[in-house]
Formats: sequence, C-alpha cells, structure tokens
Amino acid sequence: QDQLVESGGGLVQPGGSLRLSCAASGFTFRRYAMSWYRQAPGKERELVATVTETGSSSNYADSAKGRFTISRDNAKNMVFLQMNSVRPEDTAVYYCNAFLPFNGLEYWGQGTQVTVSS
Repeated sequence: QDQLVESGGGLVQPGGSLRLSCAASGFTFRRYAMSWYRQAPGKERELVATVTETGSSSNYADSAKGRFTISRDNAKNMVFLQMNSVRPEDTAVYYCNAFLPFNGLEYWGQGTQVTVSS
C-alpha cells in the first residue's frame, strides 16, 4: 500500500517554476510533520523544507529560502512544494517525508525527478 506518492516533477528551464505534490494515505496525516528532501547525483539526501502538523509553521534550507514554499492541506492529505526561480543546482530527486514527532515513525515516498536545464 502506497503511503506517500509524489508527482509534479519534470524538466523546467532555469528561472521557471514547478509545483510538487505528495498524496498521503494509510496513516493519520494531520499528526505528522511533513517535509521535502532532495538527493542530487553523487550527493547525500538533504532536507529542503518542513511544515508542522497544523501547517502553522515551516522551515527551509538556506538554498530554498525565498524561492520555495511548502504547504499542506490536511483535509485532502496533501503536501506541496512550490518551487520558483529554479536553478540548475536544484536538479535532484525530490522525496516526500512524513514524520511523527513523539515516536520517530516516518514514511518516505518513491521520489520525483526534477531537472532544471535549458
């Protein structure tokens, strides 16, 4: 049973925009902090952005601040990453992550490829 399914990746030109989506199922979505991670070829997976369980607060990696926005819709069990002013160094596989703070339980999606190139 798929618990996190990402979509919205693809090829985008530098300076363009892309919106990633992650659909959650099989767990109580509203109890989990949600994050987007990314992994570029030959590099370690890195945290891009996190949103709290209620959506009231979010945090970003320095590389994402001012360009990316994470949001969630608890009614639809969805989390999003709006990516603006993308750069070639944003090229990576982007993963959705669900994290339950009180016991550390987490789920991962299968990833969606984002390629920034002209």
